Amino acid sequence: MRIINSFGKDELAKVYIAEFDDGSIVEFVESLQPPIPRQDKWVLIISTSFGCPVRCIICDAGGSYRGKLSVTQMLEQVDFLVSNRYPDQKIPAKKFKIQFARMGEPSFNEHVIEVLRKLPFRYEAPGLLPCISTIAPSGTDDFFDELVTIKKDIYCQGKFQLQFSVHSTDEKIRDTLMPVPKWSLAKIAEYGSQFYQTGDRKIALNFALGQNIPLNPHTMHEIFPPDYFMIKITPVNPTYAAVKHSIKTFISSTAVEMQYEVVEALRTYGFDTLISIGENEENLIGSNCGQYVMRHYQQEEHIPDSYTYVGESKKITSETA
Repeated sequence: MRIINSFGKDELAKVYIAEFDDGSIVEFVESLQPPIPRQDKWVLIISTSFGCPVRCIICDAGGSYRGKLSVTQMLEQVDFLVSNRYPDQKIPAKKFKIQFARMGEPSFNEHVIEVLRKLPFRYEAPGLLPCISTIAPSGTDDFFDELVTIKKDIYCQGKFQLQFSVHSTDEKIRDTLMPVPKWSLAKIAEYGSQFYQTGDRKIALNFALGQNIPLNPHTMHEIFPPDYFMIKITPVNPTYAAVKHSIKTFISSTAVEMQYEVVEALRTYGFDTLISIGENEENLIGSNCGQYVMRHYQQEEHIPDSYTYVGESKKITSETA
């Protein structure tokens, strides 16, 4: 694997574009959470497939699916980032988070399970915290059954984070936002009861919440036990996909002190509820959730307040994306 290009700032986030020996292109990210220093928290976000068959309508990483990354190809992304910062493979970060979330739905790639098995033995990283973020597509039950086993065997007692991308409590609207067959909210809740054990991190239900998209606190209370589910609400980031589908964010990424009735209602029902707003500069870098630099390269007209660190590329074209 060779690095073709990179964008960003060491003190915040960097996007890397790399090419494998067969010519396939992949993106991955490292990021910090200012003012938290790297030795306290370091986040890596890797890809699990070439393209993505899901095509979520707020995500630039969808489409042009050309297959799964191998175990070696996923580990190469992590190896590069680790070796770049810690050549001795000793990662001192108290929280060393590896998210399988840049490009691809991880449950479509069974090799992710093998990567999870290898990670604890590959680096000296006492703060290792893998994170699977998923829409839970239909037909992936075997993957999630194996995930239960590997979490119990290797990542119990808070060493693993599972997040379901939910985005709405209305199933029909969920089908519009994530246009593939997937688990219902009820099935996600049922799985959570099998996955969660005392001492684990609560399972996150993520809402990248758009304006006029329902998030009903009573529905959440009826379906999900707050004892082992928590709720994370984020802005809809400025992506070409969101602009194309006229989806505007409900959560302001600038008015960070704003209060929301829906959040207070969820907390009243007993849910730990987090409004997660990253640094807006990450939108300019192209490192935020739902962003994908290769999509930016393919656009004739660019959107404002997004990907401005990237600019134009003469090395990479849409044919290689």
